[in-house]
Amino acid sequence: MSGGLPFARVSTLSPEIPTPTSAKYSHAAGSFATTRWSVVLLAGRNDTERARAALAKLCETYWYPLYVYVRRRGSSPVDAQDLTQGFFELLLERQMLAKANPARGRFRAFILTAIKNFVADEWGKTQTQRRGGNVLKISLDWSAAEQRYHEEPADPDSPDKAFDRRWALALLESALLALEKEYQAEGAAELFAALRPTFIGERAAQPYAELAAQLGMSESAVRVAVHRLRKRYRALLRAEIAETVALKEDVDEEMRHLFHSLGGA
Repeated sequence: MSGGLPFARVSTLSPEIPTPTSAKYSHAAGSFATTRWSVVLLAGRNDTERARAALAKLCETYWYPLYVYVRRRGSSPVDAQDLTQGFFELLLERQMLAKANPARGRFRAFILTAIKNFVADEWGKTQTQRRGGNVLKISLDWSAAEQRYHEEPADPDSPDKAFDRRWALALLESALLALEKEYQAEGAAELFAALRPTFIGERAAQPYAELAAQLGMSESAVRVAVHRLRKRYRALLRAEIAETVALKEDVDEEMRHLFHSLGGA
């Protein structure tokens, strides 16, 4: 997707632009093994609170692509809700984790294979009564999911491709939310809101002069701010992807898969 996503090169930073300082998404070589999916894989069958919390966070962040997958297979909204919730109940009980291969430990691939097997066996439909006896400790907004599903443009994608596309969009949205929170924490919410539209389109086409007038900054300072915004977004996106793979070297391949899913090169 040419120009559509902020993959900025390293640029000189200007002292008049606020600098988000969050290190939450830093992945140095020595700390990579503590990402969410790595924690889950290392835990294996051991029911540790840390691993359960990490898995629950992954599920809460990326459940909508699974819901879309089930709907695209032909399930009604009610059946899709039952299947998705039943799947997560089983997953969070840790009965599936032994099948995850740490050597090829990508949460995207694992979760898609798992939901395929689950739906094919129709386990969720036969176990619907379980829903009353177990508390699903993640937040799933079914009404919003169905509304979003209907509002999205129709496309001819297979359920697998629909899943991958929504997965990629979920990663982008999560990284963008993290970026917005960083700017808010630095008292730069107004700057972020003004610059957010610059994520769309080529840099040469951005209205730098108009933004400079709006923000009371020089045009060169706005250009630097846009470079920094895009650069930080790329870093956060990579960090978000890193949370879903077990090996550091898998991040670049997952990023390529993400862009391919969105129709990029």
